[in-house]
Amino acid sequence: MPYFVYVIYSKTVSKKYIGYTENVSIRLRQHNEGTLSRFTKNKGPWELIYTEEFINKSDALKREKYLKTGAGRDFIKEKFGI
Repeated sequence: MPYFVYVIYSKTVSKKYIGYTENVSIRLRQHNEGTLSRFTKNKGPWELIYTEEFINKSDALKREKYLKTGAGRDFIKEKFGI
């Protein structure tokens, strides 16, 4: 089963959230319903702006961790301007 690293963005609060999941559409719905994360609760609507697919969980977690570093945040800022 593939794993996905995703970046969602809320224009309401000008914030992004980086995570990983096996099902991006379900995870996005959970963020928008406020049932998943204290960080994303009541700050939506969230829109999916980026995904990457991986064949195993380990690689997805490594990429998620990278995107949460300064270099990863720079990558997102350069690619999306946020």
